[in-house]
Amino acid sequence: MRFKLRQMEAFRAVMLTGSMNGAARLLFVSQPAVSRLIGHAEQTLGLQLFERDKGKLTPTSEAQRLFQEIGPWFDEALRIDELARDLAARPEGALNLCSSPSLALNFLPPVLARYLNEHPDVRVKYHTTLLSDMAHELLGRKVELAISVLPIDHPNLVVEPFASGQMVCILPLDHPLAAQEAVGLEELARERLVLYHRNIPFGQLVAAAFQRAGVPWRPAVDIVRAELACALVGSGAGVAIVDEFSVGGKGWPGVVVRPLRQSIPLALSLVRSRFERPSRHVQRFVRMLKAHVQQVKG
Repeated sequence: MRFKLRQMEAFRAVMLTGSMNGAARLLFVSQPAVSRLIGHAEQTLGLQLFERDKGKLTPTSEAQRLFQEIGPWFDEALRIDELARDLAARPEGALNLCSSPSLALNFLPPVLARYLNEHPDVRVKYHTTLLSDMAHELLGRKVELAISVLPIDHPNLVVEPFASGQMVCILPLDHPLAAQEAVGLEELARERLVLYHRNIPFGQLVAAAFQRAGVPWRPAVDIVRAELACALVGSGAGVAIVDEFSVGGKGWPGVVVRPLRQSIPLALSLVRSRFERPSRHVQRFVRMLKAHVQQVKG
């Protein structure tokens, strides 16, 4: 290997910090050590990686190309290093998962809490991600399991629907429509509406329902996350339509939830890579998640 791992590390550090001194601080080594590594790399590769002018470093076009390739590879190397350290410190291993953002507000936290209580030696790595990024996360082995609030269609993913739900209306506590058992889209259209942007999947669902009902679509505020809608409604900015999972459980202060007369159904799905077998951690978590759904829906 002409471009050695230690040289790659030094090169990446210089690109990130913009100087030999910055790279030395990042790597906890001396500045001359970084300079030697970069010099040896340029010599063995036969490439000039940096133009030097009065102590200032400017990456060459070749350096920019190399950095684009090294970045993802180095991130994967760090992930493997972290896995190795986890295996040493936590023999039980880790559970890596992601979900749609709205599921992190009220729906998944009780399940995660129970899992951590029953399996204290397992490290849980959890984050939210957009529907469009879930395939990349799973097939890139960044997570083992994704929980989606909307369907995903991908040939290399196994998708298992496990719960159904609905879009619901949320209103301020003192709003006149809060006295009703259900609210219609035609009633909401007369209010100041906080709605998902119609370019995202939730927005497309709601816009289609408005169209089917023959009700004009006139949002006062476009949002992309359920917590934004809840915060705005709780502050009296308007009324909104969100998925029921974002406002279930403890809900939101100052917000009332009412069903819609026009049904906008949802299907929660478990999603994993077709090329990976679910680990015992995933199997345990899925069992807990399904039990939680039965309890909530029961």
